Amino acid sequence: MTQTGYDQDFYAWTQVQLVHLRTKDWAVLDLEHVVEEIEDLGNEQAHAVVSHLRILAIHLLKVAYQRRRARSWLRSIRNARVEIEWRLQRSPSLRPRLQEFLAWAYPKARQAAAEDTGLPLATFPETCPWSLEQLQDEDFLPPAVEAVP
Repeated sequence: MTQTGYDQDFYAWTQVQLVHLRTKDWAVLDLEHVVEEIEDLGNEQAHAVVSHLRILAIHLLKVAYQRRRARSWLRSIRNARVEIEWRLQRSPSLRPRLQEFLAWAYPKARQAAAEDTGLPLATFPETCPWSLEQLQDEDFLPPAVEAVP
């Protein structure tokens, strides 16, 4: 399939590439784009872990600083943990990068928590107050913190 097929109908292109791969028809394989797509798949897994870490941190901050509204965020916390664990099981090589991912995600989570709660940004710790183990522990919830307006 030509580059035009890649650009015009991605799904159809993938199906043709699968046939070429299965039949080991290397000569007609659109190798440039196959390589690009495999690279994107790997990056997508890392991005998903970062995204779920950010969501997890946002809702843990909201639970800690607005405990009275915590119930509405518990499902999101559970879902984020499930998604992170599922992706780490499928891609264990991402596990050593969790601290790096959290370092990127937490400041964005902090900002979002401030926006969502109406509390000043300074209310929330500048660095993540929880360990990676706590973040991944399905039973962990942070203690309530008295927010100073």
